[in-house]
Amino acid sequence: MAELHFFTGTMDSGKSTLALQTNHNHAARGREGRIFTAHDRAGVATLSSRLGLTHEAIEVPEGFDFWTYVVRSLTAGGRIDYIICDEAQFYAADQIDQLAKIVDELQIDVFAFGILTDFRTRLFPGSARLVELADRMNVLQVEALCWCGKRATHNARTEDGAMVTEGEVVVVGDVDAHELDTSEVDVAYEVLCRQHHRRRLTAARARAVSLAAEPLPFG
Repeated sequence: MAELHFFTGTMDSGKSTLALQTNHNHAARGREGRIFTAHDRAGVATLSSRLGLTHEAIEVPEGFDFWTYVVRSLTAGGRIDYIICDEAQFYAADQIDQLAKIVDELQIDVFAFGILTDFRTRLFPGSARLVELADRMNVLQVEALCWCGKRATHNARTEDGAMVTEGEVVVVGDVDAHELDTSEVDVAYEVLCRQHHRRRLTAARARAVSLAAEPLPFG
């Protein structure tokens, strides 16, 4: 029986690498698949991992209908045995419903990969719907680490080096500021443990604090 799988973890936990490996394993057994992604750091219609691996993919824009795409492909004589969905946190809830329908009605396996929460520590709509519908939910065992060495559980966004907890949800990291069209603000992402996310203590800020001159023992 086909199943809807959801693989999740923080940034740096190897989700995209596993998505590429999953595709390779199935393709090596003669299965035909489709790869989808949204807002990948490497650009449009590309699935990339931080290890430097990339693969062509189908971009998922707002309003994209998975059910219509798959039915049309099959009607035209195409073959689809499985679907890989990277950056699934960016999909709309109704798109996740469409993926579940593909699994149930067409018996096509769907493997979705994404992070659970945004930089505000709130669930992405796509991830929330996957938690509700997935047949299997897998938390990746490769643990990303906070700068302090503890297990990272939260994704943080920095702007010009300062951590922020408000702003647009979808702003792609790992790219230059001029590519983001954010008025030349330098946007980056970092994984932190809960304690340091609450304190807004990023690696750069921690270094600055440790290098700050200690007050004189009098005054």
